[in-house]
Amino acid sequence: MGRNEDGKGRCPFDPAQSYTSVMVDGDLYSATSYNFLGSEPIISRNSLQNPLRTEYAIPWLNEPNFIFADVIRADPESLDEDDDKVYFFFTEVSVEYEFLNKLMIPRIARVCKGDQGGHRTLQKKWTTYLKARLFCSVPEKNLFFNIVNDIFILKTSNLKEPVIYGVFTPQLNNVGLSAVCAYNISTVEDVFAKGKYMQSTTVEQSHTKWLRYNGEIPKPRPGACINKEAKGENFKSTLNLPDKTLQFVKDHPLMDDSVTPIGDRPRLIKRDVKYTQIVVDQVRALNGTLYDVMFIGTDQGALHKAISYENGMHIMEEIQLFPNFDSIQTLLLSSKKGKQYLYAGSNTGVVQSPVAFCEKYSTCVDCILARDPYCGWNPHKSLCGDIFKENENNRDWIQNISGDASSCSDKVREHSLQHTFGHGSTAELKCSKKSNLAQVVWKFKDDVLKVESPKYRLLEKALLIFNLSEGDSGVYQCLSEEKVKNQKFSQVLAKHVLELKKIQHTTLSPKQPIPQTEGNREASKMASFPTERLAVHIPTILPVTTTRIETNPLVPMLMSTASSLERTKSFLEVPEKTMFLKANDSSLLMFLFLFFFVLFLSLFAYNCYKGYLPDQCLKFRSAMLLGKKKPKADFSDCEQSVKETLVEPGSLMTQSGEHPKPAHDTGYETEADYGNGHIQHDEDHSQSYKDVKDKPFDVKCELKFADSDAEAD
Repeated sequence: MGRNEDGKGRCPFDPAQSYTSVMVDGDLYSATSYNFLGSEPIISRNSLQNPLRTEYAIPWLNEPNFIFADVIRADPESLDEDDDKVYFFFTEVSVEYEFLNKLMIPRIARVCKGDQGGHRTLQKKWTTYLKARLFCSVPEKNLFFNIVNDIFILKTSNLKEPVIYGVFTPQLNNVGLSAVCAYNISTVEDVFAKGKYMQSTTVEQSHTKWLRYNGEIPKPRPGACINKEAKGENFKSTLNLPDKTLQFVKDHPLMDDSVTPIGDRPRLIKRDVKYTQIVVDQVRALNGTLYDVMFIGTDQGALHKAISYENGMHIMEEIQLFPNFDSIQTLLLSSKKGKQYLYAGSNTGVVQSPVAFCEKYSTCVDCILARDPYCGWNPHKSLCGDIFKENENNRDWIQNISGDASSCSDKVREHSLQHTFGHGSTAELKCSKKSNLAQVVWKFKDDVLKVESPKYRLLEKALLIFNLSEGDSGVYQCLSEEKVKNQKFSQVLAKHVLELKKIQHTTLSPKQPIPQTEGNREASKMASFPTERLAVHIPTILPVTTTRIETNPLVPMLMSTASSLERTKSFLEVPEKTMFLKANDSSLLMFLFLFFFVLFLSLFAYNCYKGYLPDQCLKFRSAMLLGKKKPKADFSDCEQSVKETLVEPGSLMTQSGEHPKPAHDTGYETEADYGNGHIQHDEDHSQSYKDVKDKPFDVKCELKFADSDAEAD
C-alpha cells in the first residue's frame, strides 16, 4: 500500500504454481516457489525487521503443493504464555514411505510468530519449523485419502478450541471418492510438543531411509516456541538457543506421529464426486444446540450442504451453482448473521448464494425432514422460513433437527395427473424426493410396486413402465418414506392415473344377415368360432377355382367357386395387404432364391474362366479349353534371334539350290565377338551347334543387342 514490493518469494512466477499466504500482524507469511522454474519451494515471512525462510532441502519440503495457511492465536488466559502459531497445509512427495511411484502425503507444518532465527546455525531460517502427516483414512476398508484439496479452520467463541476441516481424495482416484476429516487443534499440538521425531539413515551407502529417532532429545525441545518454560531457562529468543538444538531441528523437521481425525475416521465419505473447497458455519438451532454446517464445493460446479448430528452426518441438499459445470475454486462465507451469503468462484465468474433455501419446502413435514438448522416452520404464516431473518421474540416455530415431524398437523393436498398411452408403449411417471434421507416407494392400486421386475425401472426422478397392457391401467402413487427414531413418516409426493387407449377388435361376423341355406350353413358355423383360431388363405387372382380355409379340425373343409369367394369376403374383414402377403409370399421367396442362384453360377463361371479360383477349378478350366490354340509366346523376339543364330553348317544351300536370303541388317553386329581378330573354324562352329542343339529350346536367352524392328520386316 503506497509502495512497490518485490514479489520474489511472496508469490509464484507462474499462476499455475501452488501458492498460499496469510497476513499476521502486518507481516506476510507465504508458501510459494522462489525461482522461475518452481523447483525451489519455500515457506517464508516477508518482514522488514526479520525475514525468515525454510531451508532448501528435501527433508524440509519435497515437491509440495501448497493449499492453505492460517494463524491460530494463543489463549491469553493460558498459564504457559505460549506464542501465536501459523499453520501451513500442503501435499508433498513422501520421504518416509517407499512406493513404486511417488507417494503423496498430506502435511501440516507449523512455525511460531516470535521466531527470530538462529544466531550461528539457521541464520535467517526458521528454528521452529516442524511438519507432520494428516491422517484421513478408513483402514478396515483399505481407503486412504492422501491428497488434501482444501482446509477450513473453524474458530468461534463457542468452541473450546479451533477445529480443522479438510477435504481429501485418494491419489489413485479411479472410483471418484471424496472425504471430509475434522481435527482438533489440541491433537496437532500434542504431535509437535510430545511426539517422536524421524531421522534419515543411509543404507548400503546409497539408499536413504527414514526411521523413528529414539535417541536423546536436546533441551530446550527442538522446534518449540519460546514459552514460559523456555523463558524460565533464560532463553528469551530463538537467537539464544544452543547450536545443538538448532542443528537437531535442522536435521529432524519431520515428526513420526500422525495427526488423527476426530473419531478416528472421516466425517463424511461421498462416492462419484470430487470435493474441491469447503467452508463451515456454526448454527444455533431453536433448541439452543450448536450444529456445524459444512458447505462443500465440487469440481462440477455443485454445492453440497451437510450437517453433523448424533455421531452422523448427512447431506441436506445439493445446489448447482454453475450451470456450465465449472469447478469451484474459491468458497467464502460472509460473517454477518441474518444476512449471510455464500460466495463461490470459478474460472468463469462468481456466484452469490444464500446459505439456505427454506422457501422451497412447501409443507411442515418437508421443512422438518430437511433437518436444516437455518429453517423452521412458521405455523401462523404456514411457510418455511429462515429463523435468523425473523424477530428473536417470535420463536414459536417448529424445528427438529432429528427429523421428528410428529408435531406437524398440516395435510398434504394430493393432485393427480392423468396419462393416456397406447398398447405396447413405455410410460414415464415423474417423482422426485425432497429429502436425501428419504426412500421413494411406489404403490399401484394401494399395493407396493415391486420395481425389481424387468417390466419396471426406477430412475432417480421417475418410474419407467415398459410394454403397457390393459393390466397396467390404474392409479400409481409415489410416496416418500423416512424413518426417524423408529417412527416412519410417509407422504404422497405424486399421484398418476394411467389409462390405455381403446383398440377396436375385428370379429368374424357378417355385415348383413345371411339366410341359412344349404350353401352358407357351413360358413355360418365357421363364423361362430373365435378369430384367434382362424387362418384364411385367399388368392388375389380371379377367377379362383378353389379356396381353402383352415379352421378347427371339427369344422369341415369348405370348397367353393368364385361366387362362394365373394360371399366369404363379405363376412371376413381381412385387410387387403394381409391377403397379398398371404397369397404371394411363397412365390416371391422362390423367385428371389432362383435369381440369386443363377447370379451365383454366373459369377462362379466367370471367375473360373479368368483363372481367379483355386487349382481344382483351373483343372476343370484346362479340360474345357483343351484343343484350343495356345497363346503366342511372350518372347517372340528372343525366339526369332535364336533361330537366326542357330543355322546348321552346310545348309547354306536350300533345297531349290538357291542361296539363303541374307539376314536383315539392323546396324548392330549380331555375329559372335572374336578377340584378337581370330575367326572360329567350321569344326568349332559345328561343335558349338551340337551343344546348343542338345539343350531344350526354352533355354535362357540373353540378348546383348535387340532389334525391335526385325519383326516388322
